[in-house]
Amino acid sequence: MKRRISFSSSLPIPRALLSHYRRHPLQLLALATMIVLATMLWTGVNQLTSQARASLEQSEQAVAERQQVVRDDGHALMVEDFVSLRLAGVCVMPWLEVTPDSGSRIIGVDPLAAHCFGTGASEALDQPLDGKPFVDMSSAADTPARESRFYLLTPDSTQASDLPNGYHLRTFATGPETGELGDSFLLNLEALGVLVLLITALLLRSVYLLGLAQRRDGFALLHRFGVLPGQVQRWLVVEIIALTLICVVPGVWLGRWLAAGLGGGFGQALDGLFDIPLYAGHGQGWITPVLVMLAVVVIACLGDLLLLRFRERLSLSVPKRLGLATALFMAGLVMAWLAPSLLWVFVAVALVFAGAGWLTPVTVTRFANWRADQSKAPLARWRYRELAVLARRLTLPLVALQFALAMVLAIQALVTTFENTFDRWLGQRLEAAYYIEVPAGADSRKAADWLTGHKASNPGMQWHQVIRGSTRMADKAAASSQQVDIYALAPISSLITGWGLLEAEDHPWEALAGNKGVMINEQLARRQKLGVGDTLQLVLDEQTRDMRILGVYPDYGRPVGEVLLNAEALPDNFNARSESFSITPGELGIGPVTDGLKRIWSVETLSMRDNSTIRELATGVFDQTFALTRAMTLLTLILAASALLMMGWVFFTTRAWYFRLLVVWGMSQQEVAGQLLRLALALTGGIALLALPLGIWLTWVLVHRINPLAFGWSLPMAVYPAFWLELGALSLAIGLSIAALMRRQLGKPSVAPVSASALTGGER
Repeated sequence: MKRRISFSSSLPIPRALLSHYRRHPLQLLALATMIVLATMLWTGVNQLTSQARASLEQSEQAVAERQQVVRDDGHALMVEDFVSLRLAGVCVMPWLEVTPDSGSRIIGVDPLAAHCFGTGASEALDQPLDGKPFVDMSSAADTPARESRFYLLTPDSTQASDLPNGYHLRTFATGPETGELGDSFLLNLEALGVLVLLITALLLRSVYLLGLAQRRDGFALLHRFGVLPGQVQRWLVVEIIALTLICVVPGVWLGRWLAAGLGGGFGQALDGLFDIPLYAGHGQGWITPVLVMLAVVVIACLGDLLLLRFRERLSLSVPKRLGLATALFMAGLVMAWLAPSLLWVFVAVALVFAGAGWLTPVTVTRFANWRADQSKAPLARWRYRELAVLARRLTLPLVALQFALAMVLAIQALVTTFENTFDRWLGQRLEAAYYIEVPAGADSRKAADWLTGHKASNPGMQWHQVIRGSTRMADKAAASSQQVDIYALAPISSLITGWGLLEAEDHPWEALAGNKGVMINEQLARRQKLGVGDTLQLVLDEQTRDMRILGVYPDYGRPVGEVLLNAEALPDNFNARSESFSITPGELGIGPVTDGLKRIWSVETLSMRDNSTIRELATGVFDQTFALTRAMTLLTLILAASALLMMGWVFFTTRAWYFRLLVVWGMSQQEVAGQLLRLALALTGGIALLALPLGIWLTWVLVHRINPLAFGWSLPMAVYPAFWLELGALSLAIGLSIAALMRRQLGKPSVAPVSASALTGGER
């Protein structure tokens, strides 16, 4: 009878399992480091984006759809006005804009006064304000400034009838509406955060499977001593869960530290660029990061154990796996092109990445074998055969590096596209030097006539009148209608003719100046499937007018449809929501212009916005906007490169005896090192080449599929070949590091494995 030694106590089993890490401490350190870094990355990204998204919602409740209270006599508001309105029961919140001599605008707010705005607003402003540009009212009032403006904001629910005599309501805006652009930025950050988790899972799985291969003999020995395979599997589950729980705690702490370190700049950027103040919050807690990372680690490392019963049924031959991978890849490409919703786009991305992950090692292996068959030089044949072996044995870290490079390429293109798009769009919207509102009850026609006369004597002056309102757009069957915004201009000046158009007929601005049609924003064009030359039916003065579409313009910050037309097309009784003048005074200066408008309108103060200050604030913080994405991509690349280096080190350690045979066959150490260098560079360079089309495709998905489906507009597609060269150089640097490790292993003694097909690296 076969005698079994029973492990009555469970203590020797974990001690026996952990003995592997006593012999290979670097593997344990690698696993722990990857879990900590992955937790830090995901926690930092998730906390910042969640906090920013919550701030966006709270800001919309507090000050997004803003309106302000102004005096009927045109005098500037004072603190006494705030007191009088609050005593009269009107909900108002003071808002003090201060421009110091440095030129960086700060905004003073009173958190206590925001309680009447509602729960969301009061909770948002009850939090400590995260530094400039939002500070406490007292700090803003004590700041020496060259210019300051005091406003009293009131909720949308406030009606004109709620105000005491001497006051009326007026719209309030500090810049172009960019909330949709901010939403898009946050959505892309969250999507890329999911890719970080995917790359981390691949790296963890590669390191863990290497350890399992090395521990297989130990598992067999335990089985001979009577330990059942189920016991070993259960202890392996306990082992990886315990390691994850130990590493998640410092990872979450580091993630919060990362979020806090980037939060100041990120918060300023959100407000400056997207009009979203980032308020300090309490974070997302510990439960979510722990559960997410636990699930990622367990699925990545123990997926085979959890699916042990189905592994044989699910196993496929190489041709079948190749066919399935190709089918998944092609299905993902088609689905990404035709997907009707965001969910299906994300499914398509998952399919493409799954197919690419399977096809990459097969592609490298087959290419290497083909080149080996074509080569006549023995060393070249050997090098290509060895490249095929490396592609098979280092599949997971190589695929993870490919995904990381593709993600970095997509992020860089997305960041640069966002930067260029926003800068260009902001420049168009703020082309005029000043924006002056028409006071309630004032005659804008008198001001227009006065500006026309001064423009004749001052050729450098540019101006146009802006009339904003809304109307209904009837469909082609006139059976229903929907609300659209009206953006009417007169005259059609050079301040607007430089706008970039997505599509347009010949000489569209001349046609608009001649009142021969209208232009629409991209959102309305996509929603109604309209294009240049189509007819748009607008309801003006209770009559439906057919207007030809002259062009389609991008409008990134607004979700609603908008129609740009010549103000001459508006009926005299059009109910305008606001009227203003955009003015670049030229050599005349803004002083004589404001003095003349005050005299015409018989007011003492004007509601005026200096567009250069707004643009200065936005561009001043723009470099900080994408610090989060750059930090995330850098750490992800470091993680992928470190895993590949470690895997290569372990793999080449077991294979050093084989490389040393080249010396036995007559090559010098220097010649062997040269061959290994070429081998390592071919490996990482090939992965970089395969990452390039995947990264370009991912960029296309982000800007041309995700944004249109989520927000109704698309970003322009752009590629940056100079950055491809940087990624190529980085890949070659990784290859040089691997070659250095391989050369180092040649100087150490090693023993050939018992079997040439052993799982520890003996494949030939």
